Amino acid sequence: MTQVSLPHDAKAGPTKAEVRAVLARKLDLGPTDHFVEVGSCTGAVTVEAARRAGRVTALERKADRLETTRRNLAENETSADVRLRQAEAPEGLPDDADALFVGGSRNYEAVLDHAVATSVERVVMNVSRLEVAGEATRAFRERDLLEEVVQFQVSHGYELAGATSFDSDNPVYMLVGGGAR
Repeated sequence: MTQVSLPHDAKAGPTKAEVRAVLARKLDLGPTDHFVEVGSCTGAVTVEAARRAGRVTALERKADRLETTRRNLAENETSADVRLRQAEAPEGLPDDADALFVGGSRNYEAVLDHAVATSVERVVMNVSRLEVAGEATRAFRERDLLEEVVQFQVSHGYELAGATSFDSDNPVYMLVGGGAR
């Protein structure tokens, strides 16, 4: 698998490579899929999706972050038709998405409502804060979207006094579901 190049920073940090690998598996994107990302930030997920899906729509509410997405996307080889939109979801969300990734917790309930109303087949949301994970799990259940919740922790080794120690990233809670079951 080709690495994602992210030379441009958005000061919020990208979704980590290990998390993107699990996300790619859960989304199971194919060449005819229309993937939508809410909160594109660095564009890391957008790039990964644009290597698998036929069409990609990335929303980002902040102009500087959308420009970072655009610049990082240009640094990577992708095959999808990619549309970048500066908008605060749910405004700007297309009605024909097959898969939707919610990368942030802002307005997520309205985004989930849109996913239900437009019968999005696969919906994934990443959360790093425990309280939001609980609220989002409730929101997925209330909308009959929830299939599973996955919690995982990634740690990276580094040298410490001639041995290997580990520095861990924040845990990630991944909510996985869909509307067309």
